[in-house]
Amino acid sequence: MKTISLLTVLTCLSLAVNAQSPTLFPAPDAEGVNVDTHLRITFPEDVQVGTKGLIRVYDLTTKREVDRLDISIPAGPTKPQPSNPAAIYTPVPYDYSATGISNRNTRPGTPSGAAAAASDLGRYQLTIIGGFSDGFHFHPIIAHGPTATIYLHNNLLDYGHRYRVTIDKTVFPQAGRLQWTFTTKPFSPASSSKRITVAADGSGDFSTVQGALDFVEDRLSGEDQRVTIFVRNGDYEELVYFRNKSFVTIEGESRDGVRIHYPNNEVFNPHPADIKTNELKGTFPSRRAAFAADNCTDMIFRNLTLQTDLQGQAEGFLLNGERNYVENVHIIGSGDALQTNGSAYYHNCTIDGGGDTVLGRGPTFFNHCTLSSWGPFMWIRNTEENHGNIFVDCHFIGKGRDAVIARLPDNHGKNYPHAEVVMLNCTLEGVPAVGFGPIDESARTATLLEFNSTDPSGRPLDVSQRHPLVRQLHPLQDAATIANYSDSRFVLKMK
Repeated sequence: MKTISLLTVLTCLSLAVNAQSPTLFPAPDAEGVNVDTHLRITFPEDVQVGTKGLIRVYDLTTKREVDRLDISIPAGPTKPQPSNPAAIYTPVPYDYSATGISNRNTRPGTPSGAAAAASDLGRYQLTIIGGFSDGFHFHPIIAHGPTATIYLHNNLLDYGHRYRVTIDKTVFPQAGRLQWTFTTKPFSPASSSKRITVAADGSGDFSTVQGALDFVEDRLSGEDQRVTIFVRNGDYEELVYFRNKSFVTIEGESRDGVRIHYPNNEVFNPHPADIKTNELKGTFPSRRAAFAADNCTDMIFRNLTLQTDLQGQAEGFLLNGERNYVENVHIIGSGDALQTNGSAYYHNCTIDGGGDTVLGRGPTFFNHCTLSSWGPFMWIRNTEENHGNIFVDCHFIGKGRDAVIARLPDNHGKNYPHAEVVMLNCTLEGVPAVGFGPIDESARTATLLEFNSTDPSGRPLDVSQRHPLVRQLHPLQDAATIANYSDSRFVLKMK
């Protein structure tokens, strides 16, 4: 009879136990961890997330609890808030002067601007992102297959501190209670740094795009102060919102390799019930985009994919500000893929949406961009103060029978009589022959210009069925108009 040694049995048991143990990130006793790190747990099989229990983070340097996530609290609303006919646009321009607001010094849900205090505080998860004290609903845990990512409240970890994480056994029933420690980097990057690196695996200066943006000083004074945030290839599932940034470049290693995305929309993070958002200059900021740059100037966005993971009113990218430049960026949204307010130049971008794919007040210059949409490509909302949306050498791909270039319907008695769309040398496929519509009577003074539209083979389009308000430009008689609208400087200046 063959005997098996006790050492062999113990070794086999140890291997069996270790094979079922989850992999933790940061690794137990890891050092040099970024202060903006997410926590990740990878199991041998698909993760099971419980409906109750606490995740706690203790600062072993100061001997106090610094963060707590209660998994029994829902992430955010799943149904639209009731319509409020009395809601108004903010009576005075939204005040962006407050700075330094974070989860450290302000309770999430503290109202700003003209908004009243939210009535649902405590009902949903809430965190402050990018200095927006009203806060954002967020998912404390997002699971994909065997991996669960834990999102701590923003900006609560310090450099050079040691932390212990404890997770109740009910949070991940398949793992039982978990506990481990790690130590953050001893120092932040130098405040004078002109280039900082983001890497999802923790090997850069920051692990998240939001962490890097929070580090950069607000309102840099000029081009000589410009800071570049270089984002290495990776998957960045995070809700990004920042305000008051100037002269910052956010550049990805490659467009398809850097994916910044989050499940956000108007239902999950709605505007205040008493305040309208978006349409008017200076009104209350929207929180529904996956990636939002608010009150920002002289920014450069390059080589990125920005995407919302939810349906509904949900921009992949929302840009508010002046003199901003976007190049080689793939923007993916649902009802509205891109909202752009203030002067912005888009070059070689791809924009995919469900309808009203481009929204905003402009002025916006699109050069060699590709847009696809299931419904109308845009709902133009510029006033007489500035130009609207100008497209030069762009490609429109309609995916549904209602994929007209733009519409201008009365919206509860409101319309945009100064709306402007100009298309020069564009390629159209799948766009209805009427081109534009509906256009209600109150918007019949809109400027809708088209020149040299072709099909994908380069053949001139039959525009005989265009909406009667669309004017076809003549190469000789309208040469000055064509030249003006081909010049981004003419388009992006104030009228």
